[in-house]
Amino acid sequence: MEKSALFTTTPAPVLYNFGHTKQGMKTAQTPDYQALYEESKFTITELKFQVEQLRKMLFGARHEKFIPSSNLQQQLFMQLEAETVESTNIAETIEVSYKKDKSKKHPGRIAFPEHLRREELIIEPEGITEDHIAMGDERTEQLCYKPGEFYVKVIIRKKYRRQTPEGKQEFFIAPLPPQPIHKSIAGASLLAQINIDKFIDHLPLYRQQQRFKRSGLNIPYSTIADLTKNSCLAVEPLYDALKEEILATCYIGADETPIQVMDNNVKRKTAKGYFWLYQNYPGKMVFFDYQPGRGREGPRGILKHFEGYLQTDGYSAYDDFDKDGKITLIGCLVHARRYFFDALGSDKERAEYVLGQMKLIFDIEQRCKSLGDEERKDMRQELAVPILQQLGEWMKQEYGRVMPRSKIGEALAYSIKRWTKLMAYTDNGMLECSNNLVENSVRPVAVGRKNYLFAGSHESAYRMAIMYSLLGTCKLNDVNPLTWLTDVLEKMPTWPKDRIKELLPMNWKP
Repeated sequence: MEKSALFTTTPAPVLYNFGHTKQGMKTAQTPDYQALYEESKFTITELKFQVEQLRKMLFGARHEKFIPSSNLQQQLFMQLEAETVESTNIAETIEVSYKKDKSKKHPGRIAFPEHLRREELIIEPEGITEDHIAMGDERTEQLCYKPGEFYVKVIIRKKYRRQTPEGKQEFFIAPLPPQPIHKSIAGASLLAQINIDKFIDHLPLYRQQQRFKRSGLNIPYSTIADLTKNSCLAVEPLYDALKEEILATCYIGADETPIQVMDNNVKRKTAKGYFWLYQNYPGKMVFFDYQPGRGREGPRGILKHFEGYLQTDGYSAYDDFDKDGKITLIGCLVHARRYFFDALGSDKERAEYVLGQMKLIFDIEQRCKSLGDEERKDMRQELAVPILQQLGEWMKQEYGRVMPRSKIGEALAYSIKRWTKLMAYTDNGMLECSNNLVENSVRPVAVGRKNYLFAGSHESAYRMAIMYSLLGTCKLNDVNPLTWLTDVLEKMPTWPKDRIKELLPMNWKP
């Protein structure tokens, strides 16, 4: 019989474990070749998975799109159709199709906004005489661009004097209007643009300095950094008000992402800090809290007075947050799905089955997206709960048949441990089945740190959290961040403290 390629024909050195018999003789214990084979097989599978992951990171697509095989796809459609027949009294059945609609017409050229300035170039045809009668014109619009304009705002305050009856001189001059930053060379519009460039367009300050130089403005880097710092501090009261508004809601999604921070106590390298993100779905608000570590002290301090639903990715820092009964923990099906997607290379059959069942769940979510909370809950109870219950039982049965340290074993263990929390979204139509919206709000930080690399200090990271919170909330509410920040920086010096919430992006009126 041929031996496996794993073993050579030359006998490998064998370590014998000698022990004493009753008669004092030494006996040799034969090594467990089956255990060695299973361990080697597991190691090879793990190494293949790591190689595949590295190839995917370098050359492959970053998305986690799952396209089932033709047989599995047909089974999924039949299963979903069978579940749908019983629910026609809840919502109208939507036919799912993966075929492209070839009848869709091209929308044509986009219409340019009316507020853009128009420059007209009139071209007359050659050979026109008095006999020709004008019959209209053909208009062709092109979108053009000029580099942004820097301009100087000159504030002129007239001075007056008069002589009093006593013969003294009195002088009169209007007070200087309140400035966003006291005695600063920058107006509100420039401060807003610097922050938008950094926190939305991810343009580091040194690149902004280079752009200033191309326009003939030699502004030192330290000055630009101070302008950024002071503008963040100017809107800090809004940051505190936003935190208060979010914690007053009943549904928050949470996540965290790292950032490198310069620290004088860490030699020759940066320290790792974390932005902890809290997002309220119904109110379209997002709040970033900076912490120098990833311990549970950060979220525990923020959420100590919060009552309601908290949705996370299953990170252990949140595990005991529901012990006092004030918080109900909700899991994320997308995070659970991700483990099975990673396991496709090691156990395709089991991983593909779970991905197929989860695809049914997400199809149901897509169909009830436009429904009200009660109708959404009813459809989930009718269609999604039976699938989830069956899938949970299947996972428990299969877990005993796989190696716990394998990728499919880790995927099953993650879901089985959190299955109650993963199903909890079906009890309330307000809840989401995943934490995707929070991950979307984290993305600007991930893109930004690839450009500016690190924060200059822990205090700088805190100020970054201020801007990411307010500008992220602008994005969720479709508010132009440049217009909003310019207006707010102009108003903050004289705005009443008891009306500060009126300037939050979701409440702000242009």
